[in-house]
Amino acid sequence: MQPVREEESVDTLSSLEERILRAVELVSQLRQQNHALQAKLDDALAAKAEALSAKAEAQAQAARLQQDMDSLRSERKQVRTRIEKLLGQMDLLSES
Repeated sequence: MQPVREEESVDTLSSLEERILRAVELVSQLRQQNHALQAKLDDALAAKAEALSAKAEAQAQAARLQQDMDSLRSERKQVRTRIEKLLGQMDLLSES
């Protein structure tokens, strides 16, 4: 009866050892995956920060261009008004 118990004990110990080794291997794999995912997350966060910076620059440039366009439209309106006045004066001269 004693050899059977020893054999069962060895089998149980062997099984436990195997399960522990698998658990250690699994933890190691999960740590590697976690490290890889953390690196991807860091890259994604850096890309996001870059994109936000580019967006802010583009918005600032768009605002400057809008101001330039508004200024040019105002200037064009003033020029048109002056030309219309000059044409009106020329018409008055030609009528006389």
